[in-house]
Amino acid sequence: MTTTSATQSIAAGPTGRVVVVTGAARGIGRAIAERFVADGDRVATIYRGGDLPKGVAPYVADVTDTEAVDAAFAAIEKDLGPVEVLVANAGVTKDQLLMRMSDEDFESVVDVNLKGTFRCVRRASKGMIRARKGRIVLVGSVVGQSGGPGQVNYASSKAALVGMARSITRELGARGITANVVAPGYVETDMTAALPEDVRNGYLKSIPAARFATTDEVAHVVSFVASDAAGYVSGAVIPVDGGLGMGH
Repeated sequence: MTTTSATQSIAAGPTGRVVVVTGAARGIGRAIAERFVADGDRVATIYRGGDLPKGVAPYVADVTDTEAVDAAFAAIEKDLGPVEVLVANAGVTKDQLLMRMSDEDFESVVDVNLKGTFRCVRRASKGMIRARKGRIVLVGSVVGQSGGPGQVNYASSKAALVGMARSITRELGARGITANVVAPGYVETDMTAALPEDVRNGYLKSIPAARFATTDEVAHVVSFVASDAAGYVSGAVIPVDGGLGMGH
């Protein structure tokens, strides 16, 4: 896929960090990008298209395409500077019961959620290794630890992010690079808002906090994990799930 970049005013000054958030057009990714802009960082996204928050520079690429990902990072580095923070948020679902799940259902979810994350982490880490500093935040899910019916593909892809973050920590930790997983539970998004009332109520009964998270609550945790204050936090799975995943 051809990678394109567009010049867009960045709210932060030249002292802000260069932050890449994949999939920042909607939902959790959008809130995360907005949070970093508010923090004074220079924020770019690698995404497939759509409206973006003010101050986020767009770089269109498909994370399943290695050449497109590499080209997008090269363009970001040319336009903004070395990437200091990567938030790998882009993800998809194709829920289906195990016996009905096709190879394509499984492979397409893994290709975006796991392999797409790997492609972005591999490319972003090159500059971080040279700089001897960096923050890698992988957006996982409570389902990655607890599992979910009809989500063998999605749960597998999110569970694998834990092994990825911990392997990165052991490999690159001495170079000032941290890697963590932020694992949201059910979050108020357009998708969850469209759920039938009985389904929503069923989910709510399983959450000790008795409500869904807001996207801003997830974004604030990501912002902390990417901050200097979290410099000694690495290889961790940080739940933002209202207690849903306790024990996992």
